[in-house]
Amino acid sequence: MSGARKGRVLVCAGSDSGGGAGIQADIKAVTALGGYAATAITALTAQNTLGVQGVMGVPPDFIRQQIQLVLEDIGADAIKTGMLADVATIGAVCDALAAYGSGIPLVADPVMVAKGGHRLLAADAVATLTERLLPMAALITPNLPEAEALVGFAVTDVPAMHRAAEALLRLGVRAVLVKGGHLDGAVLTDILATPEGTEIFESRRIDSTSTHGTGCTLASAIACGLAQGMSLPATVARARAYVRAAMLAAPGLGQGHGPLGHGVTMDPARLERLV
Repeated sequence: MSGARKGRVLVCAGSDSGGGAGIQADIKAVTALGGYAATAITALTAQNTLGVQGVMGVPPDFIRQQIQLVLEDIGADAIKTGMLADVATIGAVCDALAAYGSGIPLVADPVMVAKGGHRLLAADAVATLTERLLPMAALITPNLPEAEALVGFAVTDVPAMHRAAEALLRLGVRAVLVKGGHLDGAVLTDILATPEGTEIFESRRIDSTSTHGTGCTLASAIACGLAQGMSLPATVARARAYVRAAMLAAPGLGQGHGPLGHGVTMDPARLERLV
């Protein structure tokens, strides 16, 4: 690859028919940050800003085939996982990544519940997620309900976020970004923890209903940075800044939790000058 390294990201996640989260948000985020997104779709969802109304799984063999064909031809500099709805799906992704994606950094977003409350991970799959996927990841990005499900205790304040991060590291996770968006208060705190230490990221909370897909977008933006050769703290910082800018640029669509303005980094005026 000549010139600046663009960063190839393979995203293994579910499709969001409303376009605000899932594979659609992942592709938009990676593209907006200068990377290249390929996909392995793990599930189809029928949803809009008001919530998820239906989920259709993808056969495990077809999930494996998508991953294999992308990695054998296009390759990837980072991999991101999102919605993996059940034990069979988790197994298919882990088997394929072990066979064809060894050594490629993985950002795992342990998606469990949609913004509107619909469960996106079967209850009996949490143990499989913990035992199989999380040890493969260079970084996991749980929000507070997801962190609680993984560590088995309540995470209701920043000190508890630190304890959850430490507990996840003890499970064999190499790095964890515990996201504090579910807490109240004017300041939003995220905690990045590795065996070498902890880094705190803080920003002013945005009062907005345009929050659909923030977790997917953040994880994909982080994966894009890793694919482009950035350090973990640097790519987390850039990803957080991108999500914040995309929230401020939200188009205000829908009657519920609206999508972000993923194209905030684009300059339409520049394109007009090229025509």
